[in-house]
Amino acid sequence: MSDPVIWPVILWLRRDLRLSDQPALRAAAAAGPVIPVFVLDDARAGDHEMGGASRWWLHHSLASLDADLREKGSRMILREGDCVSVLSAIAEQHAVRQIHALRHYEPWWVEAESELAAELKDDVELCLHDGNYLAPPGSVTTGSGDPYKIYTPFWKALKEQMPPEEPLRAPQSIDAPTEWPDSDDLDDWKLLPTDPDWAEAFADLWTPGETAARERVNAFGAQSSDYDEARNLPSQDGSSRLSPHLHFGEVSPAYVWHRIRDATGDATVFLKELAWRDYAQNVIMQFPDYGRQGYRERFEDLEWRDFRSATVREEFDRWTRGRTGYPIVDAGMRQLWKHGWIHNRVRMICASFLIKHLLIDWREGEKWYWDCLLDADYGNNAVNWQWIAGTGVDSNMFVRIMAPLSQSDKFDAGAYIRDYVPELADLPDDTIHDPEEAGCRPHDYPAKIIGHKDARERALAAYRKIKD
Repeated sequence: MSDPVIWPVILWLRRDLRLSDQPALRAAAAAGPVIPVFVLDDARAGDHEMGGASRWWLHHSLASLDADLREKGSRMILREGDCVSVLSAIAEQHAVRQIHALRHYEPWWVEAESELAAELKDDVELCLHDGNYLAPPGSVTTGSGDPYKIYTPFWKALKEQMPPEEPLRAPQSIDAPTEWPDSDDLDDWKLLPTDPDWAEAFADLWTPGETAARERVNAFGAQSSDYDEARNLPSQDGSSRLSPHLHFGEVSPAYVWHRIRDATGDATVFLKELAWRDYAQNVIMQFPDYGRQGYRERFEDLEWRDFRSATVREEFDRWTRGRTGYPIVDAGMRQLWKHGWIHNRVRMICASFLIKHLLIDWREGEKWYWDCLLDADYGNNAVNWQWIAGTGVDSNMFVRIMAPLSQSDKFDAGAYIRDYVPELADLPDDTIHDPEEAGCRPHDYPAKIIGHKDARERALAAYRKIKD
């Protein structure tokens, strides 16, 4: 008798760039020789095509994963184009019988999964697995079986399903096919910026890849017990800085949950933040256009300032460049540009400033963050912006307007401001938060774009029109 034919299997990778605790990889490796494929499909996401900062991370993450795969006897296949066409063609050319992938919940990936399942020949199976979240989105429901819209009851219900299963180890080896498909060269994708290299400082703070992600988890575990207080202090930077690693799937949330829980006596506050990722996915499952469309219809009538106006565009540009005259806002926006990330409290302050001080539509800010954040995530980004704008299914009230000057003082942001706004580096703590009011604004630092009181009154007046 001849030996049975062992068909090769495709592992379709997207935002799950790891070998450990990767259920799709485990299933694929058990089924036959594995062809790991990443398809750069920019067109499918439309106006949420991957931003510039995320592309920098993707380049380094793919290079890291390819090196890890080669250590296991495998390699990465890179293709650019429509993912459905590319995967279907590889499956046909290499007699593939199964394609394994982790489920994704962005609307363009949901559509792609459906199209791929319909496109494949009858003898080819698309096998989707869970593994990017603490619990499969859609599985945490009310007593009547409906998905939650509000975070707090969602968290309480999710907590009843925790802890997640222990994370899986990476396979010892991965069988290779007898023939590899053609692959693009990563450098030819030109994901890294040049002329100028505006991401030059990213590497000072970040190292993409699974190994670095696990090292970051372990480093944060030692300080996670102080997270509740330290996360609000930008000068101390008590944030986990795990968000880009989690977004690109270099480490699973289950791995993070277990390591952080085991490293400290009470990690509840951080674990609730980790669960926010799950909540955001549940929101976009219910409302796929959440990144483009507000939930509360009355806000569609709010009179945002006209973004076509030269004055408004100039003020928006000042916000993006960190030249608003509000030191905590300017420090945050410059940190975003320099390092592709913002401390979590400052991220909220900067977003609130755009929406309520400048009265610019939250969607313009979402677009800017999307392009500049290494951790730009469709669910998280949309949910967070709509929370601050008051337009979301679960959101802050529009009338609650952050006071950036007092927030800066309250959370002791002096050292943080000095790091990112060098014009103010010589000012003492009692004046650095509001040098204009203190009468010591340096000549090379701009005056406030608008006074806090005037901005607040303008925002409230706009809100009263839709309230009434």
